[in-house]
Amino acid sequence: MKALLHRARAFGRRTAFESDAYLKLADGQYPEALVIACSDSRVIPALITGARPGDIFELRNAGNIVPPYGRPEPSGEAATVEYALQVLGVQDIVVCGHSHCGAMGALKSGDDLSALPGVDAWLRPARTELAPVLDAAPDDPALPEVAQVNVVNQLDALRSYPVVRQRLDEGRLRLHGWYYEIDTGSVYELGDDGDFRVHAA
Repeated sequence: MKALLHRARAFGRRTAFESDAYLKLADGQYPEALVIACSDSRVIPALITGARPGDIFELRNAGNIVPPYGRPEPSGEAATVEYALQVLGVQDIVVCGHSHCGAMGALKSGDDLSALPGVDAWLRPARTELAPVLDAAPDDPALPEVAQVNVVNQLDALRSYPVVRQRLDEGRLRLHGWYYEIDTGSVYELGDDGDFRVHAA
């Protein structure tokens, strides 16, 4: 923690050469995309995409999950999606799952999460949606099948939001599914055929 704190205290000095860029950021944000990713400390959307401050609007939570629209309880995810589209006007949303995901691993192994009631409640809908693949997927610690199907499910959940549907219908929004492989750094993209593939740069 001391190293993190030291770097935080020195951040302003380290970025002094970029002061003009940071001054412009104070005027507002105009991100290109909303990236919905896992909270996993090994998955850093800005690092993966090479994004600079202001380039992407990020939403991160356990399992890169998007609660379906219309749930009665308040949702930071719903608020973030609405703000990204209606205020910031982003035209692309990426749902990025990843290999070796703890949330997907807990679902695959059927872990007893009673000692983690918040996690258990959060993952319960995903457990139901993923039931067929949880039974069929091989015992691979990377869990590619589970994580990729979860990405597809979260894209479907996004489509349940009226603001998302409206912009899709108007051609003002594109949805993207990614699968990030931690051990190789490869990013697989979901194609129109439903398969994830690595695309050459």
